[in-house]
Amino acid sequence: MKQQSSLDKITGAGLLVAMGIIYGDIGTSPLYVMKAIVGQNPITEDLVLGGVSCVFWTLTLITTIKYVVLILRADNNGEGGTLALFALVRRHAKWLTVPTMIGGAALLADGIIAPPISVSSAIEGLEILYPEIQTIPIVIAILTVLFIIQIFGNNEVGYAFGPIMAVWFTMLAVLGVIAIGQFPIVLKAINPYYAYNLLANYPKGFYLLGAVFLCTTGAEALYSDLGHCGRGNIRISWIYVKICLLLNYFGQAAWLMQHEGQILGDKKPFFQLMPEWFILPGIAIATMATIIASQAMISGSFSLISAAIRLNFWPKVRIHYPSNEQGQLYIPSINILLYLGCLAVVLYFKRSENMEAAYGLAITITMLMDTILMSYFLFVHRSRKRYVFVFLFTFLLIEFAFLFANLEKFPHGGWVSILISGLLGVVMYIWLKASDIKHRLTEYDKLDKYLESLKELSKDITGPKYTTHLIFMSNASRESEIESKIIYSIFQKRPKRADVYWFLHVDTTDEPNTLEYKVKQCAQDDVYKVTFRLGFRVPHKIHLYFRHVLEEMVKNAQVDIRSRYESLNKHNVIGDFRFVVLKKFLSYDNELSFWENVVMKTYFFIKQFTMPEEKWFGLDSSAVKIEYVPLVINPVENVNLKEIPWE
Repeated sequence: MKQQSSLDKITGAGLLVAMGIIYGDIGTSPLYVMKAIVGQNPITEDLVLGGVSCVFWTLTLITTIKYVVLILRADNNGEGGTLALFALVRRHAKWLTVPTMIGGAALLADGIIAPPISVSSAIEGLEILYPEIQTIPIVIAILTVLFIIQIFGNNEVGYAFGPIMAVWFTMLAVLGVIAIGQFPIVLKAINPYYAYNLLANYPKGFYLLGAVFLCTTGAEALYSDLGHCGRGNIRISWIYVKICLLLNYFGQAAWLMQHEGQILGDKKPFFQLMPEWFILPGIAIATMATIIASQAMISGSFSLISAAIRLNFWPKVRIHYPSNEQGQLYIPSINILLYLGCLAVVLYFKRSENMEAAYGLAITITMLMDTILMSYFLFVHRSRKRYVFVFLFTFLLIEFAFLFANLEKFPHGGWVSILISGLLGVVMYIWLKASDIKHRLTEYDKLDKYLESLKELSKDITGPKYTTHLIFMSNASRESEIESKIIYSIFQKRPKRADVYWFLHVDTTDEPNTLEYKVKQCAQDDVYKVTFRLGFRVPHKIHLYFRHVLEEMVKNAQVDIRSRYESLNKHNVIGDFRFVVLKKFLSYDNELSFWENVVMKTYFFIKQFTMPEEKWFGLDSSAVKIEYVPLVINPVENVNLKEIPWE
């Protein structure tokens, strides 16, 4: 109840923060949506009024009703987004991993295309004053600076985002109101008849939905940033944002109606609303808004990958935390991937109108996957079946219509977003499938069977002592079990005599911010198993967490961590610690099916470029021992080896 009330709490600061971080993408769409709808067609009443009517109802049905009203209810302990929604329902249906991977990959692809189209749309406004200006170098320079500053975090810059976006939305509203005042009859487009008329009667009108859909790209961010802003702040701030957006869209429609019969050409309706004296300040404000929108997409991609790693959808890559603020993180490999992708998009498409073909197709797929996941969430939580059916049928119908319309873009650039989504989706599938194979075929033993042997080895002074405290990272989720490979490492590979044996297991929970642990005393002063329960957004700083556990256990007289050497024990000298991490490699002793062979070889190829497990767990490298063990997936059984007698 406390979590619920804090989510629904509304504050002035919260409204400003929401304005700054979640509306960047959807808030900069007026730069290009109406131009994309009209294209190079003659400006007619059916086209303009039908287009703006479609925009009005898309923002109402998809953004407002689906996301702001309905999906925001499905919070995972205050967190939102596709992966948070998946975490709420994954225990009930394993097949939901498929729409989750598709949705996550498509959302990442959107993060590569969104910054170039937003920044390009703003910078191309300079062509009104300077027709010969080269915009591509300026766009690349802005994107380069944007990705460089990710290294330092955006904590300080973030405080300015809200006021700047408030200025941006106010500017949209003012420009729109002035234009509507010159042609107020355009407001009749609120009538859904005009949308129907465009789709049903205008030549190829249905396919204009691909351009219309651009007005709602970024709606998913309202849900993804639920944990940062709170449901109440998002819902209230969206009222103002939606009004400003619609006023500007209708203002652009009013300007277009005053040029009926003409061809738009290179003109951008958004900038045509500005008086000449305001064009430079307007471009400056628009550029800042697109930079903020791009920053939001980049930060969202970092958060998505961070959650995907802990849900086992993505390889373990290095994550930095530039500040102490919750949610502030920086992933170097993803930053480079996004930067190179953005540069490729800019250099390949060159202009924003060309990027429109690639933009929107991927995010349509993400929204479809959200609909499937949300429907299952409603079904599991015992909502009335007819309501679940109405939700599923309504939004699948709308979003499939957008998808089919967007597929018309495929040969004109839409293939780029599908290609990017496909590549990212393959990585997710390979990682998840290989992890499932490893987990299924890992052998476990009952720990109780070896307790006496461990105690005897601990007291056996005939062999050298390996360390005072020997700590193994274990995948065994059951407290009573341990991997056979760990037992082999202790007793057979090289007998490891230690005073105390520790087995640490990390359990990633479906809740985002869980930070708990429990200790099982298997044999007093000899064997302990510690299980850490960490939320899927919590970093794995195991060395730090384990030290805290030891401090608590010492305080409660549960363990003596002093050295067992008499000369050191009497002076209260702490014993030494050594972590052992078992790294698996693909054994030659396998008979794999073709597909398993492809999956596992790809998995181990990717793994060599990822973060080492000891660093991922935050272990002190000076106290870590790495041991390599073969992963035998399907051992060769038929060995036709015959003995022949000596002559």
